[in-house]
Amino acid sequence: MTILVTGATGNIGRMVVDHLVARGADDVRALTTNPARAKLPDGVEVAEGYLRRLETLPAAFAGVDRVYLAPVLETVTDVVRLAGEAGVRHIVDLSGDETTDWQPIAQAVEASGLAWTHLYAGEFVENTTVWADQVRTTGEVREPYPDAANAPVAMDDIARVAAAVLLEDGHEERTYTLTGPETMTRAERARRLGAALGRELAFRQVSLDEAAAVLEPAMGEYARWYLEGFAGMVDSPQSATTTIADVTGSPATTFEQWATANADAFR
Repeated sequence: MTILVTGATGNIGRMVVDHLVARGADDVRALTTNPARAKLPDGVEVAEGYLRRLETLPAAFAGVDRVYLAPVLETVTDVVRLAGEAGVRHIVDLSGDETTDWQPIAQAVEASGLAWTHLYAGEFVENTTVWADQVRTTGEVREPYPDAANAPVAMDDIARVAAAVLLEDGHEERTYTLTGPETMTRAERARRLGAALGRELAFRQVSLDEAAAVLEPAMGEYARWYLEGFAGMVDSPQSATTTIADVTGSPATTFEQWATANADAFR
């Protein structure tokens, strides 16, 4: 069974490749724009291509049974059509529910007629690093919604689930909502980050405009959009799921585990 991982040198795609190899997959193909620089594990077949360059995909899809589909909106309809024409049987997509911009990916995959599994992921815990500069320079976090609460998920956990679904049967026509193991407010996240760093971090509530200005050096034009996404989580917090543990047999990464492992980013 040949498995194609698209976006294989991106953050999550590369982790999917690594988890497939770690689980003993011996027929993994990785789609990348630059094979010479990909530095993928030994035994992984490297295919040159890109989801936005449709002409590269027929060769990449040839002989493939299952695909991990990275989230690229612009070409998804044509991508899944080409996958079907090549004989792909099952697509595992990273997308999102109807409240997100990524729902069209899930819709296109379902409309293809192929077997599908949707991975719906909320905020990545890695987004916490957008606080790094202000933590280092001011010892505080400035944001507008201290009581906004969600359960951020580690990218490696998403990749673990993707690898499990790609290698196992019984996941067809399933939608998996992936979160971290615990819901916490933004203020609580700052407190826990401080504990991992061995220092106290203050959370200072500021206006949306001021907070966006603070994050612009790290996030550019997306800073305001990122912060606005938390407004609705004040009254409607995201609930944590047990999906990662249920699918993989191992618990999701806690925020404390992630913060401890990545503490140097904030020092």
